[in-house]
Amino acid sequence: MADHTAAGIDLQKVKPSVVEEFVTGAKKGFYIGAEMIAPAMVLAYVLILFLEITGLMKGVGKILEPVMTVFGLPGEAIFALVAAFFAKAAGCATAATLYSKGVITAAQATILFPACVTMGTLIGHFVRIVIVSNVNKKWHSLLICVPLVDAAVVMILTRAVLSVMGLNG
Repeated sequence: MADHTAAGIDLQKVKPSVVEEFVTGAKKGFYIGAEMIAPAMVLAYVLILFLEITGLMKGVGKILEPVMTVFGLPGEAIFALVAAFFAKAAGCATAATLYSKGVITAAQATILFPACVTMGTLIGHFVRIVIVSNVNKKWHSLLICVPLVDAAVVMILTRAVLSVMGLNG
């Protein structure tokens, strides 16, 4: 009986408690957020503001118009997707800004929303999940592409649903 207690004490010294595991994980998550995710979000907001101020948004929008037309969106809508790539909130905020400026309609904002959510915060999630868990590098490009394809599919499906409902304009 005494050996069992002694063995139990030795086991507790080796294995960290649930609280210690939680604190270690929380510290790791905080540093990932502070060092990797927050700078990406700030970069997204600054990039979008820069594009608006310099007028590049209109030029790039014209260039990407043929691609975005597939989804029923104007070329400028690409910036909501680019912003969503860094942070869901940034993508949704960019879509709302485009709507408030009359660049996109409510139906087009509706097409953008599920795409922003589907692929949103891709960089942050990629770092938090794929990099931290040491996924083999040969899978990295595939793991980045899957949410992008998902976003494209959901935009096409949303456009189709809106069209069936007669809300495509």
